[in-house]
Amino acid sequence: MSKPPHLFKNKEYSSVSQNGHTENRCGGKFYIVATPIGNMGDITLRAIETLKSVDLILCEDTRVTKKLLDKYEINKPTMSYHAQSKLAKTEKIFELLEAGKNLALVSDAGTPGISDPGALLVSKIKEHLSHSVDVIPIPGATAIITALSGSGLPIHEFTFLGFLPHKKGRETLFKEIRDAKRTIVFYESPHRILKTLEALVKFCPDKKVCIARELTKIYEEFKTGNPMEVLEFLLNNKEKQRGEFTVIVV
Repeated sequence: MSKPPHLFKNKEYSSVSQNGHTENRCGGKFYIVATPIGNMGDITLRAIETLKSVDLILCEDTRVTKKLLDKYEINKPTMSYHAQSKLAKTEKIFELLEAGKNLALVSDAGTPGISDPGALLVSKIKEHLSHSVDVIPIPGATAIITALSGSGLPIHEFTFLGFLPHKKGRETLFKEIRDAKRTIVFYESPHRILKTLEALVKFCPDKKVCIARELTKIYEEFKTGNPMEVLEFLLNNKEKQRGEFTVIVV
């Protein structure tokens, strides 16, 4: 992929001296900042300090991020960046970084880049601006690890599938889950959780399933059993079909 023609002109990029030190980096810094997945207290001191120090915060949804910024008295400008963002917005981000501005990327919840469009932006920055811009992850909450750690299931090896496809390749994927030797973990929406459990009943009825919902919130809950037991639990408790689900299959 060629570099955008208007970028990388008259820029002073990094060079590595004989003593191994990197010199002459003139671009800004790009921080990937993890935010809470539910409980607003689950944010690190480093994340707060970073958000207070940058010139601009890129958000999946500025309205969601504003609640977090207000709570921690972070008064910084924000700009939306999501799956529908156009090329012009990416170019604007490049220009700001080239001008030496420090930017932070946050998602609505958790660690940016994990099943969200931030991954594509990070990839583009690494591809086009790696000589002038440092990409710095600020670790924190993520639903995958939170769910695994509280599941009580074998988690020394696992495969993360993100969100399952809605149609194409779905049956093939459930057959792969059936045959998997490692623990499988994925995300599912409240609108599709019943269909997903029905598919698990069909393809791997003897597997053990744990669903984790409302993680870190007041109504946090883990339910473990075979696919049919978990499906019946949700069918009999419709109020528990709300919220985002992390599903673990062993």
